[in-house]
Amino acid sequence: MACCAPSRASRPVHALRGIPGASTGVRSLTARGGVGRMNVGRPLRPIDFAILDLEVARRAMLLPRMIRVRQTFERPLIEDVAAETRRQLASLQLERRVSPGQTVAITAGSRGIANVADITRAIVAHCRDLELQPYIVPAMGSHGGATADGQRELLAGYGITQELVGAPIRSSMETVVVDTTPQGIPVHFDRHASQADHVIVAGRVKPHTGFVGDIESGLHKMMLIGLGKATGAAIYHKAIKDFTFLEIIRAVAEAVIRRCRVLCGVAIVENAYDETARISAVRPEEFYDREVELLRLARQWLPRLPFPDVDLLIVDRIGKEISGTGMDTNVVGRKYNDHAATERDEARVRRIFVRGLTEQTHGNATGIGMAEFTTQSTVDAIDMEITKVNCVTAGHPTAAMLPVTYDTDRQAIEAALLTIGLTPPERARVVQISDTLHLATTLVSEAYAGLLQERDDLEALDEAAPMSFDERGGLWPVGE
Repeated sequence: MACCAPSRASRPVHALRGIPGASTGVRSLTARGGVGRMNVGRPLRPIDFAILDLEVARRAMLLPRMIRVRQTFERPLIEDVAAETRRQLASLQLERRVSPGQTVAITAGSRGIANVADITRAIVAHCRDLELQPYIVPAMGSHGGATADGQRELLAGYGITQELVGAPIRSSMETVVVDTTPQGIPVHFDRHASQADHVIVAGRVKPHTGFVGDIESGLHKMMLIGLGKATGAAIYHKAIKDFTFLEIIRAVAEAVIRRCRVLCGVAIVENAYDETARISAVRPEEFYDREVELLRLARQWLPRLPFPDVDLLIVDRIGKEISGTGMDTNVVGRKYNDHAATERDEARVRRIFVRGLTEQTHGNATGIGMAEFTTQSTVDAIDMEITKVNCVTAGHPTAAMLPVTYDTDRQAIEAALLTIGLTPPERARVVQISDTLHLATTLVSEAYAGLLQERDDLEALDEAAPMSFDERGGLWPVGE
């Protein structure tokens, strides 16, 4: 074996000559991706060389050049959401089912629904026209830290306050058990909603981030998880481990409709531009069939990444108003496995780097655990207590786990590109997005240039240019 080169462990220090730091003590990565200094005067260990090689590789790395791209999606749009909401409600002739002076609880959830305050105000106004006494109940399971004040604060962030929508907010985490399902599961229902003469269930219909079926996220889920509050949400998420999602959601919804005086539903579907595309007022007996139809439309109008195969997806921000999992798993391809695409996912993303949280998420970083990389500033913005409550209640504890963390965006990107396989970093397929709700404008790497020319729905807005970092190594977001 004398002809073989010496092993890394036996190489003398002078072999490192020319590398910054080698002559006075080798520099190494700290746990956060920063640079520290090894002790001088002791022999270098194999791990020292591995760390050094990583640092050298990062410093010598050429990053891919990026192209700003505009996507064109199908764009059905309701121009006057308030008028359409009142028109839809009028079509149900609710005056035949109510009496003047009766109370009606109107649900409001924690998702970032476009025009949600205007839609809620219009529902309130229609109830006033019927001489009813409306009030708003937060229907959001364990969100807002599973506290009444936290949920009220979330609604205020969406413009849903008594002053703005014309009805008081009655927020509580208390529930009453109104029934038991055939599976033996107690049906929990918001206490304030249970005291109303009628309940109007309002919510967005869309593909769920974890469950698959004819019904996913919508009116049924609002009755199940939203109005079940933290207690009900925890029980139902446990039950879904033993029964199918459809079994539980139908059993609970049928009990709520039968026992809780549900007057109607207001189902909202959005287009790929985060705009209101459809508003449908629905009779309780038609909830299932109508929601199946609306979910098909929601899937059709869902925004998508410009290209399905991605080595590194850079996400500027995640948040609960963006998706229940912070970033929509239907978009990033993590619906069935937190860290790998499956044959059932449309997107196939190898690595995800999350750069930050939205202001409206109030520190709830649910979904951060689906990313492989993040920054220390993002971790510092996390309210871990709120995040843990949400993820544990949902039976998805891995969604709260912290990714590999670096001090700067640049360090995180460089490290991520070392993990994508044999592809040279400068030729990697990289996509940068603002978030999974806003995908009309994205940045894509030069590796996609040839495919861009083949797509009528994509338009390059400028020439390829180097990634833009500030003096602290922070990457410029898509929108700037």
